[in-house]
Amino acid sequence: MKNVKPAPFAYVRAQTLDQVFDLLEQHGDDARILAGGQSLMATLNMRLSAPDVLIDINHIDGLSGIEESNGKIRIGALTRHNEVAASPIIAEQAPLIAKAMPHIAHQAIRNRGTFGGSIAFADPAAELPAVSRAVGAEFILQGRGGTRTVAANDFFLGLFETAREPNEILVAAEIPVIPANEKTAFNELARRHGDYAIIGLAAQGGVDGGAFSNMRLSFFGAGDRPIMAEAANTALEGKSYSDATVADAQAALDADLDPMDDLNGPPEMKMHLARVITARVLAELAR
Repeated sequence: MKNVKPAPFAYVRAQTLDQVFDLLEQHGDDARILAGGQSLMATLNMRLSAPDVLIDINHIDGLSGIEESNGKIRIGALTRHNEVAASPIIAEQAPLIAKAMPHIAHQAIRNRGTFGGSIAFADPAAELPAVSRAVGAEFILQGRGGTRTVAANDFFLGLFETAREPNEILVAAEIPVIPANEKTAFNELARRHGDYAIIGLAAQGGVDGGAFSNMRLSFFGAGDRPIMAEAANTALEGKSYSDATVADAQAALDADLDPMDDLNGPPEMKMHLARVITARVLAELAR
């Protein structure tokens, strides 16, 4: 029987960010950050991850909450999924995030899982990394020397790989308030509700006088990271919704997507499903 218990590790409940940075410098790759733990616990129990020390950041002040200021919404990294889902600020000013939240796992996981944890884990089949690209999010990373900002488009580098340095933690995300002329749509296909998506699409962009503009079609479950469908976005620019417009966008996906063969099915199936949800999302945007 395979192990279902984690390898031994030390546990530190950090009280300050300086303490976190001390531990990261001391342990390097042998340290893991514990936020909601909904992904980490599974990898520990399967021994896919075997750190020397877990650094619990849940008791550090200032890492959670949702605020709107100067045209941006700041979501603290420790903000629980259910807090995001219940936020009137998110519902009104970042509706694409609100549409994605019910699709994230199950209620028990949304109670503990964190917004920042999903971003930092960077699972290519997860909803929030793709949504963050569609909404034009920026991520605030903090290290001992200060903070830096990385755009979502530059943050996801590969399979579970991000631009975060080993001595940094993600402290917040900033999302532009949705412009008045933009609309959003979200669609995913999964074997069961709450499972990781076989394929999914988060979309935001302008629909001016019935014509698409500045569309951001961001796919998940379609590669080793969230994929911005640049060719499809270009194919939509300035065009009104029609069967021909949808077909052009679907055809353009051949240049955008290169899905991996996995337990959900072969790349050909995923490409077919990507075209299906593209048609659904464009129809929703055009309503």
